[in-house]
Order: sequence, then C-alpha cells, then structure tokens
Amino acid sequence: MVGSMVYQLMKGVCPEEMKMADAGTYYADHDNAVYPSTGTGVPFTAAYIQSKGDPIADLHENLAAEQKARATYEHLINLADDPDVIDPLRFLREREVVHFQRFGEVLQKVREYLESKKYY
Repeated sequence: MVGSMVYQLMKGVCPEEMKMADAGTYYADHDNAVYPSTGTGVPFTAAYIQSKGDPIADLHENLAAEQKARATYEHLINLADDPDVIDPLRFLREREVVHFQRFGEVLQKVREYLESKKYY
C-alpha cells in the first residue's frame, strides 16, 4: 500500500523535480517506478522476513516486524501533510497494532501447548 501511495505521489513528477528533491540518482535507475528500499536506498531483501522453523523464534520475529512497521508508519505520518496520505497510513499503523496483539495471543497459545504434557 505504501508503494502504491508513493507511485501515485510520483505520477507526473519530471526529472528536474526529482533532481531538486535530491532523487536524481533514484530517477536515473528507476524512473518514477516503485523500487522497495530503505530511506538510504538499500534494496528490499527477503532476509527481512526470515523464518527459523521454530515457532517461538518465528513468532518473536513476527512481533518485532509488526512493531517496526508501526514505527515506520508513525514516522511517515509525522513527515506527511496531505490528509489523503495520512489517513491510509493511520489505518496501516492501526492494523500493525492489531497484528501485534494477535501474534502475542498465538505466542501464548504455542507456549502453553509446548509446555503441556503429551499423551500418546
């Protein structure tokens, strides 16, 4: 969704405007296309969503990812001044809070299951 918002905001931006916004090198590589990367230009990698195969470790990774996403949305909201950008970002931030709560509930259930005595 953030990529879609960036794409819509960049629609019609000319190369000269990109240069003035210190995004000339981005334009040279990607035009106005969305290229997922960090604020410093490091490309997205699947390593950001790692899985270990251990339910406790994986759920903690998910919990951390939700909090990082929430914090990112808050930073973007603080930078934005357009209500048409801020409103969807608020929705996404709230969604991350709910996801964090649900992953926390699942983590508790998994711990209870792993600590329970098994009968065969």
